[in-house]
Amino acid sequence: MFRLNRLTDYAVVVLAQMALRPERLVNAAQMSQDTGLPQPTAAKVLNLLAKGGLIASQRGATGGYSLAKPADQIDVAAIIQTMDGPIALTACVEAATDTCSVESLCPMRGNWERVNTAIRTALADVTLADMALPFAALPQAPSSHARQAQA
Repeated sequence: MFRLNRLTDYAVVVLAQMALRPERLVNAAQMSQDTGLPQPTAAKVLNLLAKGGLIASQRGATGGYSLAKPADQIDVAAIIQTMDGPIALTACVEAATDTCSVESLCPMRGNWERVNTAIRTALADVTLADMALPFAALPQAPSSHARQAQA
């Protein structure tokens, strides 16, 4: 199963919260309060996002963190890569950090790259601005009952 790690999930929550009020500087204590994350976890996520360049930090008594660029210019692929590293489904794709012992003999060699590229492209097409939208504001796909009624 392809699954994001917990810190990546938290990073999306933190960034979406920041996107709701991009003019505001936040610190770990405020982010903890806003999201319900434990303060050490919020601090860790903010630190990783800052190291990855997705948020900017300002030092000082009135300092904090803010988005490094507008939410519509931050895509989900960049968030995942910042938190998890390269998006690689198997060891034989270009961005993989692992190696495959049977890569030279594998009949699937190269084919997984097509799948990996499609997933990376799909993730790049969803922005933080999209993720920050309230669920109720998203267009809903018709239910299977509605599709059957239309047929």
